[in-house]
Amino acid sequence: MVTICVVDGQGGGIGSVIVKRIKEVLGESVQIIALGTNAIATTQMLKARANRGASGENAIVRTVRDATVIIGPISIVLAHSMLGELTPKMAEAIASSPAKKLLLPLSQENVEVVGMPRIPLPRLVETLVEEFLRAETPKDPT
Repeated sequence: MVTICVVDGQGGGIGSVIVKRIKEVLGESVQIIALGTNAIATTQMLKARANRGASGENAIVRTVRDATVIIGPISIVLAHSMLGELTPKMAEAIASSPAKKLLLPLSQENVEVVGMPRIPLPRLVETLVEEFLRAETPKDPT
């Protein structure tokens, strides 16, 4: 089974939108693990129907090792991002994980991805699910 780690921080709003849409489209054919930099972010992603969740540096560092796919805003690979919630160890673990990384080019940090048009979050998530996850994920038999 495909294991998708969704990483988010602060209020968990971005991660919640991602989890909700993945579950709507792929159902239980994937396992989603909500990884929050804090408990609030994790709780919000669990409310959006993530299968499991954990919070904090150690949880993120250990869990991303075994993920198939890691999803989140581009800031999850930037040390000290999310107002300092994302630690250097978290960023390093995510970036060095063998999992495929699907990063949304959201410019909440002082970083811009040159050449990327500004696309609203719902459209980014739709592209993420339809073009990157649906094609690689087995159909849910239910």
